[in-house]
Amino acid sequence: VQLQASGGGLVQAGGPLRLSCAVSGGTFSNYPMGWFRQAPGKEREFVAAIGKIGGSTYYTDSVKGRFTISRDNAKNTVYLQMNSLKPEDTAVYYCAARTYYSSNYYYTEHTSYNYWGQGTLVTVSS
Repeated sequence: VQLQASGGGLVQAGGPLRLSCAVSGGTFSNYPMGWFRQAPGKEREFVAAIGKIGGSTYYTDSVKGRFTISRDNAKNTVYLQMNSLKPEDTAVYYCAARTYYSSNYYYTEHTSYNYWGQGTLVTVSS
């Protein structure tokens, strides 16, 4: 299984950005997916997660109402739509997949995922 994240870049505060994570290998529709981020000097933190069917989603408090996670099982891709970006959203964003047994719900712990993308840098200027 390989994950390829893309869509990062430099954006002004208040602007939008959409991240994509294309998954190859395996059966994408069976995998709960997550987005995590790591800011300079900080630990990796959970951002958003989506169940394998797509009906269940969860967000960390700091992005609720601004970020939306979604998936297109026909395209083997998970997205993170980020609106109203803030400078504190600046980080490397990683997508993750859980390819072993899972429920229909989401997973918020990084230890719940066994495959990771390479990361894409998001920089929000003030």
